[in-house]
Amino acid sequence: MHHLLEPNSTALAEWLAAHGQPAYRAAQVRRWLFAGRARSLADMTDLPAALREALAADFRLWTCEIARRHTTDDGTEKLLLRLADGQQIECVLLRDGTRRTICISTQVGCAMGCVFCASGLDGVIRNLSAGEIVEQMLLLDRLLPEDERLSHVVVMGMGEPLANVDRLLAALGEATADDGLAISARRITISTVGIPKAMRRLAAEGCRYHLAVSLHAPDDAMRNRLVPVNENIGLAEILSAADEYFAASGRRLTFEYVLLAGLNDEPCHARALAALLAGRTALLNVIPYNPVAGLPYQTPAPQVVERFVSLLRAGHVNVQVRERKGDKINAACGQLRRSEALALGHS
Repeated sequence: MHHLLEPNSTALAEWLAAHGQPAYRAAQVRRWLFAGRARSLADMTDLPAALREALAADFRLWTCEIARRHTTDDGTEKLLLRLADGQQIECVLLRDGTRRTICISTQVGCAMGCVFCASGLDGVIRNLSAGEIVEQMLLLDRLLPEDERLSHVVVMGMGEPLANVDRLLAALGEATADDGLAISARRITISTVGIPKAMRRLAAEGCRYHLAVSLHAPDDAMRNRLVPVNENIGLAEILSAADEYFAASGRRLTFEYVLLAGLNDEPCHARALAALLAGRTALLNVIPYNPVAGLPYQTPAPQVVERFVSLLRAGHVNVQVRERKGDKINAACGQLRRSEALALGHS
C-alpha cells in the first residue's frame, strides 16, 4: 500500500488518473490531510463514498500507532510511536504561551554516540522515511484543539537530522508549503552535532531554516569524549561550516551546550566557550542536563548554572538557559523509548 503522507510521491495522482478521477481530487485529499485534520480517509466527506473506499484499499494514511502518550502539568505531551516494522520513535508537543512547538525525530536511534544521550545508547537502526517524519508532525497537530495550530518545529528528537538530510528536507517542505502546514521557515530549527558537508549543502540550496549546532564542549579534547564523532571532524571545521550557513541564509546561528555536573560546567569551560564563540552573531542555549536512567551524568546545581551563564555574559556571549519542560514524562529524546525497552526486558 502507498503512504499518503510520503512527500513528492506521484502515486495518488497516478492512481486517480488510472481510476478516471479528476486531478483536483488530489488537492482535496491534501487539504483534508493538512488543514482538515482528517483522521482517516472516511473523514474526507467531500469525496464520494465509493472513492473513499477505493482509496482506503490502496493507500495508508497512518503507518504507525501511538504506543504511549504522556502529558505533564506544563502542557507538554510526548508520544511514543510504534512504526510499521515494530521500531519505536518519540515526538513531543510543547505549549508555551501562544506557541505550539513540536519536536520530531529523524532516525530510529542515533549513530553520533553522545555519551549522555538516551537516543544513541543502542546505536542507529535506520533512517525514517520522509512520510514517517511528516506523520509525526500531523499526529502532534491533531493533539491541538480546532482553534489552535502548530507554530514552530524543532528537529531535535531522536537521531542526527543531517544524517538523513534528503528525507528531512522533503518532510520540511510539507511543513512550510502553503497547502501543507504553512509554517514559516524562520520558525523551524534543525539541530545537529555538526556535519559540515550537510551544513554546506543547506547553505548551497538556499535553506532558510534556523540551524542549532550542539557543542557541549569548548575544545576538541573534551568534545571527543562527549561526542565521539567529533574525532573525525573537529570544532574548527564545524564552526567554519556554521559561519558559511549564516552568511548564506542570514539566519542567526544557535549553539547548544548541555551542562553536565562536574564535567563541562567549570569556570574555565565558560571562559573557553566565550572565546570560541567570540565575534559570532549567535545565541547560546545552555541546557542543564536531564538525567537518563542508567547513565552516570547529573544536573548541575542552580548556582553552578548561574555562575556558568554569568561568565559567558561577561565574555559578551548572547546566552539563555533553556527551560526544562516535560521532565516528569521523560521528554528528553530517547528516554521514553528506552524506558519502554527496559520495562520489556530488551536492555
